[in-house]
Amino acid sequence: MNNTVQIDLPNLVTAALDKPSYEKLQIKQPSTHAPRILLLYGSLREKSFSRGVIEESERILKMLGAEVKIFNPKGLPFPDEADESHPKVKELRELVTWSEGQVWCSPERHGSMTGIMKTQIDWIPLSIGAVRPTQGKTLAIMQVEGGSQSFNTVNQLRVLGRWMRMLTIPNQSSVAKAWSEFDDNYRMQDSSFYDRIVDVLEELVKFTLLTRDNKDYLVSRYSERKEELTKRDCCNVDCCVANM
Repeated sequence: MNNTVQIDLPNLVTAALDKPSYEKLQIKQPSTHAPRILLLYGSLREKSFSRGVIEESERILKMLGAEVKIFNPKGLPFPDEADESHPKVKELRELVTWSEGQVWCSPERHGSMTGIMKTQIDWIPLSIGAVRPTQGKTLAIMQVEGGSQSFNTVNQLRVLGRWMRMLTIPNQSSVAKAWSEFDDNYRMQDSSFYDRIVDVLEELVKFTLLTRDNKDYLVSRYSERKEELTKRDCCNVDCCVANM
């Protein structure tokens, strides 16, 4: 008895289709270096609570075994105000390329992320030559607000993370009344908000370790493989015609 299921898919290019398997997900030589995490914040205020959260995140991530770098957005021009040769733009793009995971933390202003946060993301291209600096990299999102808790900003950041083709982790942090969460030394106090940040960062490191050596395979797309096959076939046809 033949139990083979016949599936009629005339529009499917089977040569471009990848059937996932555990074998394809096996990592032959796992990376041994510390996870590389880039931290971005969205305020230039002298006493910035988003920066305070990021600086506390840096300490926690180092405790979790990560290598951490923070980008200072001061001096970063608006998009279209300068080009990619600007020193701050080059610094940001080099850090993004270096990173294997990122944390974005923005204040909520008028129900949205700040322009400073958006400017940083706008300067990050989807591709730099043949390199896609954000694709497949992990992302944790956080926000701070002066009043009651909301999730407007993290929701927007999650959309941007998806647009940048990043693996945005499920957990997230929203710190309400951020001014009351810091002591006189500008350090976060013990609270449920602090605990949630630790939750987020633990999860980020786990997902980064899990995916960093497989990120290219995990985000490989049928549509792009199909397009590449089509280009290759067209090129071969042109070559054949030229040699006739």
